[in-house]
Amino acid sequence: MPSLVEAGDPNLLAAPSSSVTPHQGFTPPSNYGPSSSDMQYYYQHLYPFKQIFQWLNHSPKPGRDIINREFAMAFRSGAYKRYNSFNTVQEFKVQIQKANPDRFEIGAVYNKPPRERDSLLKTEMKALEKELVFDIDMDDYDSYRTCCSGAQVCRKCWEFIKLAMKVINISLEEDFGFDEFVWVFSGRRGAHCWISDKRARVMTDSHRKNMLDYMNVVRDRNVEKRLNLVRPLHPHLSRSLEILKPYFVDIILREQDTWRDDELAIKSLATSSHDKQLTEQLKKLWTNRPGRYSEEKWKDMDVVASQIIASYSKPRQRDYLQRLRESKEDIIIQTLYPKLDVEVTKQTIHLLKAPFCVHPATGNVCVPITESFSPEMAPKLITLQNEMDTCNNQVEQTSLQPFLDLFTKYVNTMVKQELSSQKREREEESKQSLDF
Repeated sequence: MPSLVEAGDPNLLAAPSSSVTPHQGFTPPSNYGPSSSDMQYYYQHLYPFKQIFQWLNHSPKPGRDIINREFAMAFRSGAYKRYNSFNTVQEFKVQIQKANPDRFEIGAVYNKPPRERDSLLKTEMKALEKELVFDIDMDDYDSYRTCCSGAQVCRKCWEFIKLAMKVINISLEEDFGFDEFVWVFSGRRGAHCWISDKRARVMTDSHRKNMLDYMNVVRDRNVEKRLNLVRPLHPHLSRSLEILKPYFVDIILREQDTWRDDELAIKSLATSSHDKQLTEQLKKLWTNRPGRYSEEKWKDMDVVASQIIASYSKPRQRDYLQRLRESKEDIIIQTLYPKLDVEVTKQTIHLLKAPFCVHPATGNVCVPITESFSPEMAPKLITLQNEMDTCNNQVEQTSLQPFLDLFTKYVNTMVKQELSSQKREREEESKQSLDF
């Protein structure tokens, strides 16, 4: 089954920002968050409860996967209500609309309905499964991006997230055989990957940690810390390097011009070299010739290295150049390889914001995304309210609809595949029973 990374429309565009209930002639400030009445409107008219319900239930008909599923609600007052659960999509919708949370989060499937928790012993409640989730945040690239800082995100620095998605998608498909996964915009500066394959859902905490150990190669983006990967590279890393290489010059050296700052270049790029003599000569060069572009400094490494090894023997030259090449490969991986939020992935009971929630600060809807997405394409709640007002409350005519179509198609295919798999398992069990 194709994942959502293969779908999408790069021309989906959102209207200008705002986030209070709209009225004629009003232009709210850009830092306005959705009000309580905004959220009430959204849950009543726009939120796709049916699709979310089926996605988490893996079936149109209510079953254990939804009845025993934990939901948590976060409120603008600061209150946080855990261990909610719902038996039907109607109950799910009514209770969310009634509570009107700022956002709600999705947790594990337990052996019993979470809302019965207070009447049970703690030892009686056991988390059985949950989607395997990855969280990538732009903060982890702050050492190397120059176009934005903090919570700001633009099309240029979003390239880091796109590349992270590309690397993870290929690994999920080729290394683990997963194909039921969807990426969701966090609403501001990151993306969440929800993996719904049965094998992923039933992973224990130990299995999830092992998955992290496999994927989370760059655990520290400290610019002064040299990565120094062991050779030969693991096949996953070798493949990832080949994916990242074509983007390094454009993103790091040109668009971000990461090492234009001489102090940073001396502190990080020069010290990333395998050779102390090369490091010292680069520091001296960039001190005496300040303000060189990152692309020039990257080439300086080769020029200075060639001068150092001019008197070396041929075998020693080859060894030196090989180690320099490996140092540069380590830099590419350190700057562009995805870094995952460990806490989000490692525990089955961890809660994560549901798709299609509205980010409380930006007013952006947390829509499913593809590699062609960039943050300005996310629909804003105020935009949707205006669109609903002008098209007689026809959701199909709003900028949210293409994302709903994308998610609905994914869910329908996933549910169909899940039901087919369950049927095969029942037939196999029946056959084994007859053979016995």
